[in-house]
This record gives sequence, C-alpha cells and structure tokens, in this order.
Amino acid sequence: MESAYKPLMASIFGNILLAILKIAIGFIYSSLALMSDGVHSLSDVITSIIGYFGVKIASKPADKSHPFGHSRFEPLFAFFIGMALFLVAYEIGRDSLERMLSSYVLEVNALMLGVTVVSILSKEAMTRYSLKVGRKLNNQILIADAYHHRSDALSSVAVLIGLLLQKFGFSYGDALAGFIVALLIGKVAVEVVLKNVSYLTGTSPPFELCERIKETTLSVKGVEGVHDLRAHYVGPKLHVELHIEVSPKLTLKEAHDISEEVKNRIENLDEVEIAFVHVDIKGVTD
Repeated sequence: MESAYKPLMASIFGNILLAILKIAIGFIYSSLALMSDGVHSLSDVITSIIGYFGVKIASKPADKSHPFGHSRFEPLFAFFIGMALFLVAYEIGRDSLERMLSSYVLEVNALMLGVTVVSILSKEAMTRYSLKVGRKLNNQILIADAYHHRSDALSSVAVLIGLLLQKFGFSYGDALAGFIVALLIGKVAVEVVLKNVSYLTGTSPPFELCERIKETTLSVKGVEGVHDLRAHYVGPKLHVELHIEVSPKLTLKEAHDISEEVKNRIENLDEVEIAFVHVDIKGVTD
C-alpha cells in the first residue's frame, strides 16, 4: 500500500506550486478564469491531503472494532472529495456569472497563456500517474483524486480557450471560461459521489461478475452445484457468500477441503476481499 502514497504526495506538492502560480498571475492581471483555476488546484491540495489520510486509515488491519478491516473508509473519504468538488463548482460558477453581468474588460498577455499551458500539461501528467497506480491497486481514493486532476486539466483547457477569445475581442471569454470550469468540476463531483455512495451502501456487483464467481466455484473439482450466491461491496472490494453442493459420499474432511479451495479461488479474484462458503450435501441439505 506504500505505493498509494506517492501519487498523493506528488499531487499535494505539484498542486501547491500550480495554485500559487495561477492565483498570483490571475490576481496581478485580474483574470477570474486563472484565479478560479488556481482555486481549483488549491482544492486539489485539500482533497489529496484528505485522500492521504483516507488511504492510511483504510489500509489499517482488522481489529476488535472493525473485524473486517477498514476498507470502507476509502470510499468514505472519496465521497468527501466529491462533496468538496461540489462546493468548488458552486463558488466558481457564481463568481463567473457575476463577472459576466459586470461586463469587465480584461487584457490578456503571453504570461497568462503560458501559465495555463503549463497547468494543462502538469495536471494531465498527474492524472495519468494517479490513474495508473489507482487502477493497479483498485484504490478508489487515488482514482477519485485522478479524476479531480483531469477536471483541473480540462478546466485549464477551458481557461486557455476563454483567454484566447478574450484576447481576440470576445469580452465574456474570461468569465465564460470560469463558468465552464464550474460545470466540468460539477460533472466530476456527481460521478465521484454516486460511485462511492454505491460502495458505502453495499451495492451488489454487476451480473457478469456474479457469473464469473459462479464459474470459478464450479471449476473446483468436487463441486456439483452452487446456489444462494450473494455479494456486496464493503468499500471497493466484495464480500461474497454462497452455498456449494457436494456428493454425500465424501468424508467431512474432503468436503471441507473442497470448500477451502472454493474460498481461495474466489478470493484470488481481483474484485473480492473475502468469501464465505457453506457446504450442502447434494440431495440431503438445502
């Protein structure tokens, strides 16, 4: 789990530098789009810090108060990241609408455009790094953080377009770019929140995954049937419960060994954390 911290630390320090740069240049030249984009980067710092502690807590082993581990803390912290994104989207959207109504005239220069291009390239690099590690570890905090980076990269693209429009005579370019940033952030917020609400409320996995669990079970020699399969997410991983049917001719040890093999194979699936296997004697027990 140690590798999960590296993208978060890169995010924290990278976003601090980007936030300072964009807010400073935006403030000097009165660019709402740049300052909003800087605030977005600053929000990335906050959510990455939340994510860092979320990963730290979620990776703790099981204890008396959490006998199945602390994995639910992972989507809980990711949910808070999504809610933080909602707040950022609202603030930027409000300020952008106010700027549109005020008909403020902004002078765009090469420094403002250069800072925006640097932001786009930096944020896309952070996105790809966090996604790569997050998907490898199936870590929802890193994946949520990666999409936060992507929203920032897209918002910087919108800022770049808005500044170019402003430079070539479109008076609402800067404010319009800020509003587009707000919409992009809001979209990402919805996706992050909905996904992690599903994890927190113990939603069931897709039908295809349940079928794969059944096929894995039936591939074990001695299993003659499987029924009453139930699975739900506990954090980003599945807890699985199912009944297998074995021959009445087997000894108790043989039936136990088969159930242990089923358990091991199911738990070797990337999506599964733990499996509970009940043994039924075919034609005798249900």
